[in-house]
Amino acid sequence: MNTDTHAAETGNDQAHQAQNHSMTAAVQRRYGGPEELELERISIPEPEPHQVVVEVGASAIDRGVIHLMTGLPLLVRVVGFGLLRPKQPVLGGDVAGRVVAVGEHVGRFRPGDEVMGIASGAFAEYAVADAAKLVMRPSSVSVEHAAVSTTSGITALQALTKVGRLSPGQRVLVIGASGGVGSFAAQIATALGAQVTGVAGAANLDAVRELGAVHAIDYRETRIDEIGSTFDLVIDIAGLNPLRRLRRVLTETGTLVLVGGEGGGRFTGGIGRNARAAILSLFVRQRLTAFISKESREYLEPLVEMLADGSVTPYIGERTDLAGLAEAIAKVDGGGVVGKTVVTVGGAS
Repeated sequence: MNTDTHAAETGNDQAHQAQNHSMTAAVQRRYGGPEELELERISIPEPEPHQVVVEVGASAIDRGVIHLMTGLPLLVRVVGFGLLRPKQPVLGGDVAGRVVAVGEHVGRFRPGDEVMGIASGAFAEYAVADAAKLVMRPSSVSVEHAAVSTTSGITALQALTKVGRLSPGQRVLVIGASGGVGSFAAQIATALGAQVTGVAGAANLDAVRELGAVHAIDYRETRIDEIGSTFDLVIDIAGLNPLRRLRRVLTETGTLVLVGGEGGGRFTGGIGRNARAAILSLFVRQRLTAFISKESREYLEPLVEMLADGSVTPYIGERTDLAGLAEAIAKVDGGGVVGKTVVTVGGAS
């Protein structure tokens, strides 16, 4: 028998034996605030044919976690995440860890591989992930840095390149530059040759400059349309500025990218503003766009290259473990974190 094949089969056998045991996970049985999270012992998941099981080293908190926790806007429930209660009781998407079992149709990974990407239920000791949403973690990228990068990093990369069509030398305004997506957007735009202006709170302006912004603006002191400059590309992550204000800081043919759907009403959130932008864009020279991030290796692979060569370094503002997860989520929800919050599960380094 081939040695590599035997090692893989042995690893799978050991992993499947482990499947008979339980794991610790942060479980949420109903929609609500962080107080709904409880640490429980539940069964370790089994992989479907195109999935792998990852022993979680670390995960991260992003705005999507908060939407799935609260079930708000209500559109989240309608599109398939559970009408009355969460369909997936374990939150957490970003993951970095070690493969312990692979589905029968998975050929890219084997037990023992160190991976990073998107999983289901990563706020636990083990999580399942589609093999198509994982890549190998470079040895030069720590588990913590890998864990906090995927969701926010690929969202920023798509906003700038696929949607924003960024070109070197352009002037880019990042609104919400100290947050998870914003901290990546500022760095990636700089790495791609743009001149970045970042908007954040006064306490976070030094951090924004460290991320590569040439100019850092306190949104409490200067309204967006009073900055005094126009930009080729505006990335609005904060979601609180009306379209008319954002258009005033765009060049005549500039592009606005609305990231996600923050703000707005209880049912659709910020989707209404996104729809208005798309309609208005049909009648003006400026491009007014919005998008929902696509979880794909198409964007994860170039992001990993940037992490590996040091052109992008994740900004970790807070660290927690599963026991402190509820408090950490509340802090992120309150806007009290610069960059990303990493959730260490299995001795990340």
